[in-house]
Amino acid sequence: MLFYSLYVINKSGGLVFNRDYANFAKVNVNDALRLASIWHSLHAISCQISPIQGCSGIELLEADTFDLHSFQTLTGTKFLLIVEKGSQYVPMYLQKIYEYYCDYVLKNPFYEIEQVIKCDLFEEEVESLLKSRAP
Repeated sequence: MLFYSLYVINKSGGLVFNRDYANFAKVNVNDALRLASIWHSLHAISCQISPIQGCSGIELLEADTFDLHSFQTLTGTKFLLIVEKGSQYVPMYLQKIYEYYCDYVLKNPFYEIEQVIKCDLFEEEVESLLKSRAP
């Protein structure tokens, strides 16, 4: 399984964290900001127009060359993980990344909610998880 990128979007649709884990999948900052904003909007629209009652939005977008998996927390923070097409167990990785977010970011007394994440421990744990490929 190959991990391309991770994005964390706050409840307002702002990009608070992004990392590229593949050398060929680099996205510049402006495109990353656009992606976060568009995904936030599409996610909200999909909840409203879904024929299924209580729909929680888009969880998987399958493209020709990659899969984009999304996990939304109860507070509205979204975690996007872009992976190799056909990858399995990605929701477990997203759940583990969310646990790291809770442990290392939210419990950090210097972190301000909804602001850009600058927490070395969070970044190190996520990178270690994605390199180990074992949730």
